[in-house]
Amino acid sequence: MTEAIETGTAADLVRRPGLTPQDGLVLEIEDLVVQHRRERSRELFTAVDHVSLSIGPGESMGVVGESGSGKTTLAMAATALGAPGTGTIRLLGRDLRSLKRAELRALRPEVQVVFQDPHGSLDPRQSVRSGFKELRALQPRRTDWIDDEDLVGRVRLAPDLLDRYPHQLSGGQAQRVCIARALMMRPRLIVADEPTSGLDVSVQADVLELLREARRTTGASMLFISHDLAVVRSICQRVVVMYRGAVVEQGDAEQVFARPRHDYTRRLLAAMPGSRWRAGR
Repeated sequence: MTEAIETGTAADLVRRPGLTPQDGLVLEIEDLVVQHRRERSRELFTAVDHVSLSIGPGESMGVVGESGSGKTTLAMAATALGAPGTGTIRLLGRDLRSLKRAELRALRPEVQVVFQDPHGSLDPRQSVRSGFKELRALQPRRTDWIDDEDLVGRVRLAPDLLDRYPHQLSGGQAQRVCIARALMMRPRLIVADEPTSGLDVSVQADVLELLREARRTTGASMLFISHDLAVVRSICQRVVVMYRGAVVEQGDAEQVFARPRHDYTRRLLAAMPGSRWRAGR
């Protein structure tokens, strides 16, 4: 069950027609298979193996698993940024495979991705303000709901940071800028791919709270990719556990954490600090 969407000032500012819990699914993936070639041998391997999942309006879903489990490949396929593979991917009811290039381009602003490396997501030649200006020029009607100063304030940054360049930002500041850029577009789905990896623990907590607040106040759904189950538990309502490209367990986050059914899930839980689980239990 999804949480109620707040209706305060922030939600009023970013209200989008038609985005209600009665709308149907924001993202639906059915029987997705994605294969890649290994760099050296060139042999095919299955990175995503017959995966199915769905995300409703305002819902947050975590995808967890160790490195190489297929999490990022799944996210990139779901956002049409990576290899499409086979199967069905529907975004806001639209089958991505059936869309023409112009239709896909028009749909892209509905999905915003916050990547693991914030500095790699920002143009080193642009100040924060210039980057915002470029986005506003590309999508004027989607971005006119808030000015630059209020936007950086929303992600707890000072206005004077607008005139800094990426190399002048800390990792936490750069990630906040990336979140601000995503919020500016008023997306219906935010995909966060390891957004706190590499950040200090205290900064991680701030970034997670910003993402949690963004979903709560805008009604956007979230697909959250992480290898850290503790992080996923703190921000997601449902969780999908991937192992070697396949989904081995999924369900309500608290149920999965309290009563994991698959041994791989138990091994991941056993690696959490203070966990009561033991590998092989």
